[in-house]
Amino acid sequence: MSESVVMKSAAFRSKSGGGRARAEGDRSFLAKGVIAALCSVLLATIMFSLAAGASDASIVSVISALLSPADGNSGALPLRDRIIIYDIRLPRVILGMLIGASLAVSGAVMQGLFRNPLADPGIVGVSAGAGLGAVSMIVLGGTALAPLIALFGYYALPLAAFFGALAFTLILYRVATRRGQTSIATMLLAGIALGAMAGAYMGVLVYIADDRQLRDLTFWGLGSLAGANWVKIAAAGPFIVLALLVSPFLARGLNGLALGEAAASHLGIPVQRFKRIAIVVVAAATGASVAVSGGIGFVGVVVPHLLRLVIGPDHRYLLPAAALLGASLLLLADAVSRTIVAPSELPIGIVTAAVGAPFFLWILLRRRGILDL
Repeated sequence: MSESVVMKSAAFRSKSGGGRARAEGDRSFLAKGVIAALCSVLLATIMFSLAAGASDASIVSVISALLSPADGNSGALPLRDRIIIYDIRLPRVILGMLIGASLAVSGAVMQGLFRNPLADPGIVGVSAGAGLGAVSMIVLGGTALAPLIALFGYYALPLAAFFGALAFTLILYRVATRRGQTSIATMLLAGIALGAMAGAYMGVLVYIADDRQLRDLTFWGLGSLAGANWVKIAAAGPFIVLALLVSPFLARGLNGLALGEAAASHLGIPVQRFKRIAIVVVAAATGASVAVSGGIGFVGVVVPHLLRLVIGPDHRYLLPAAALLGASLLLLADAVSRTIVAPSELPIGIVTAAVGAPFFLWILLRRRGILDL
């Protein structure tokens, strides 16, 4: 059954019983329960992430320290552990939540916009565009792009990533969409071409980078939250938070687009303006995330697809659920990356790719009918 048929059946309630009886296929009650459960999962994941690491602090002592005055003389933690919690782990957890939520919501919005469950910022080249903007600012920030650094300060990096993601998203949409229909083959091939083009330009920038920039770029390219601090949160946080706050208002338009652009227009949705807003939201969320964390792939394709299997395609519930599950998933992946090879740290992009790549292959096989669920 197609997503549009499911959405139609879920959109209407039976008129019998004063409107209390739910139409067959309506999963709104289930979706609300899943969202409530994901809130609990996220809270537990936050506590686990704050307590996991070289410090022997327990979850109970971490909670006590967070609720007590941070003067170093009170609370359940010694001064060293309190510094670790407040200055290292807490900003890392907050940044991980923001990035995980933004990547998952961006994937859900892109999939609704393209009406294709394989659309994802990392797969179709949007993250590559953000990476190109960020790498350009890192390498050229002291020379050709120095005026932008002087003008925007630490906002220059997320702004550069935002405009890179925006440009690539617009190109992708123009190439892959024709007469309101998006070809999956064209979209994936365009994404490969855009990613290769961005990789070529980034290769030139890496070639001219100095040793310090080269070390930063190498680790950044694999994706990591190791450099999380309050400055990065202040730089990228406003872009991500604004995109996340706007995304629930896209739910009605994305539900309408699932029926086709003509049907969406008949429902009173200004389709062209809506698509522009959705593209800007995806570019802002993806660009800011890539700027501070590097390449973290597959979150945007795994999370929305899993949730659709459970709660259905209604974006009123899918978008908030994706934000919660994406934040939890990235925090869990970060905890794994910090502990699996301790005391060293595995780049988080490797962890998400190890899980996401087989899942993406499963989606492809299932769409071809090779696998059935």
